Amino acid sequence: MSTLAALLPAVPAVGWAVHARWLHSRLTTARRDPLTGLWTRDAFTRRARRLLRNPRAVVVLADVDHFKQINDRHGHAAGDALLATIAARLAHGTTPHGVVGRLGGDEFAAVVIDRDHTMPDRLHTLARVLARPADTAPDVHTTVSLGWVRAADHPGEDLSALLRRADEAMYAAKRSGRASPRRARLGRLLGSVAGRRPGRRGAA
Repeated sequence: MSTLAALLPAVPAVGWAVHARWLHSRLTTARRDPLTGLWTRDAFTRRARRLLRNPRAVVVLADVDHFKQINDRHGHAAGDALLATIAARLAHGTTPHGVVGRLGGDEFAAVVIDRDHTMPDRLHTLARVLARPADTAPDVHTTVSLGWVRAADHPGEDLSALLRRADEAMYAAKRSGRASPRRARLGRLLGSVAGRRPGRRGAA
């Protein structure tokens, strides 16, 4: 048998392997936000639900303060640079044992496993880090409001309910104006504040 004939059966296999790698790369890219590199909402949701099986899981919601003013004052390119910087810092601050995604606009979410019960201190440190100027634009900076909730405090609640609790806490943190992370209250939800967001987006 010639060398060429011996190689022919392997050609389709090599072709499929290359195609599979290309397809995997395209799918991974589609699940990543193009600006920040974080997981998109759907990809984040799938990973977050798996992490919530751990009793030490904590859900965090982050929203950039005064973002509209940043865009108006410095331009959208500066606003994009700020979002990318905040995303990188969030990713660093929630790993290992966590996942972070961009839910849309200037809002981010994370699920972290609090293995050593230091989440309050970690989030206070993270809030200070997030408020630092962007490395590429020293004049562009703002605070980031953080709300968080321990999944164990609300047994049986799914990711959507825990995000609503974290959102409620984040909104309270934003209204306080102290750029201090706020833990979700115990008891029943006051109701989703999502309907109030359009009026406060970038204005708080």
